[in-house]
Amino acid sequence: MSERLAVVSGKDFIKFLQKIGFAVARINGSHHRMRHPDGRVTTVPVHRNDDLPKGLFRKIIREDLKLEQEEFNKLYAQYGK
Repeated sequence: MSERLAVVSGKDFIKFLQKIGFAVARINGSHHRMRHPDGRVTTVPVHRNDDLPKGLFRKIIREDLKLEQEEFNKLYAQYGK
């Protein structure tokens, strides 16, 4: 059985993405557009210190970062908080 997905705020997720090589490409209001040198791009909403909704978080991990949940959990354990 797979591990549960971490609960992360947008602000903390931005910090994590920067640690794994993403950079802020632009900010439009509360939406941060992040770009990786290999071409991956994602948009992360940063609303106060609210947690990212689970569905959006899964979509970002699976489709934008192109990672499996277990792979993400390992990276987050290593580079996260």
